[in-house]
Amino acid sequence: MPAFAYRGRNSAGEIVQGVLEGATAAAVADMLFGTGVTPLEIKSAPDSALKKKDAGGGGIHLFGAKILHVDVLLFTRQIYTLLKAGVPIMRALAGLQESSMNPAMKTVLGQIRESLDAGRELSMSLARHPKVFTPFYLSMVRVGEMTGRLEEIFLRLFDHMEFERFMREQVKSALRYPSFVMIAMGIAMFVVNIWVIPAFAKVFQGFGAELPILTRVLIATSNFMVAWWHAMIGGLVAVAFGFRAWTHTESGRLKWDEVKLRIPIAGKIVQKATLARFARSFALATRSGVPIIQAMTTVALTVDNAYIAEKVERMRDNVERGESVLRAAISTGAFTPVVLQMIAVGEESGSLDEMMEEIAGMYQSEVEYELKTLAQQIEPIMIVMLGVMVLILALGIFLPIWDLGKVAMKK
Repeated sequence: MPAFAYRGRNSAGEIVQGVLEGATAAAVADMLFGTGVTPLEIKSAPDSALKKKDAGGGGIHLFGAKILHVDVLLFTRQIYTLLKAGVPIMRALAGLQESSMNPAMKTVLGQIRESLDAGRELSMSLARHPKVFTPFYLSMVRVGEMTGRLEEIFLRLFDHMEFERFMREQVKSALRYPSFVMIAMGIAMFVVNIWVIPAFAKVFQGFGAELPILTRVLIATSNFMVAWWHAMIGGLVAVAFGFRAWTHTESGRLKWDEVKLRIPIAGKIVQKATLARFARSFALATRSGVPIIQAMTTVALTVDNAYIAEKVERMRDNVERGESVLRAAISTGAFTPVVLQMIAVGEESGSLDEMMEEIAGMYQSEVEYELKTLAQQIEPIMIVMLGVMVLILALGIFLPIWDLGKVAMKK
């Protein structure tokens, strides 16, 4: 993501400045507001500024080590336990730094301590590491500082991150089986065309008879792959890199995230998992005292799907213009009638956070059910595809042999 240099005032009125990563300047502004900083100036920064920042204070790499989701999850749980036990924040961070097994996390914790020693708030100290702590995480910590419920916020963040980890793992496991089968089919087709069909083609050449059209198509395809296999592999590598580069652009990621939701069978699992993350994040934010508009802004950055995030931002804009959450949700077209009814009840009764929690649980249950029945849904499709592939190969190879047998019988 691009880097932006910012200058602003914190809650104490002091001037603060630094470099943050964000999709747009508006996203960086939302991130700063979430940490209690009022931005005065935000402008694009060269990549060298971000690299310098990462090297001096805020980097998450050390000798190749990386900070993973599980490291932040463990930190959140441990800091909650220490704060609940009455351990001062500086002592807690020192203990966590000493006990951390990840060198990169150890470095980040040391830099957070230095930032706190310099008089910064915890949320602002964490904000200096945007690759480690998400805008939603920072917003929640800021709410905990303002309300004096930092321990409770860290516990809720831990539960939320555990839920996110579970959903991601579930979706990955859902996509693993079909991906493996498709890759295996591709490898099988490659082996057959490079080694098997050429062997039969040599036999067919000795027949001296016209081959069936299906056999000629198979031989022509095999000859093409034998002659150009290196170019085809190079082309696939180029397409893979091109696709990766395209999905890293704003428009490319938006389009690909939309396409992912329309993939047969797997698409609805990804959609339900994404909406479950949205509902759980929104429930956590509103329950912690974050205003609805700001909650939707930060939640849009946590759903891990640009297409759904755009719909959440559209919801936020509609609510900001005075519409109800229900009407804003209906306009997105992303929610089922049952979910919309639950939102209506929650909004009318003043318990929207509880209803959003129920929605997250409902979507989670649906995802778990879809995953349990995934094999049953995919198996018939895979069997049909394998059957068609085997039928084409069998007819292409055995039809000439069958014709040869009929000629021999006539003689």
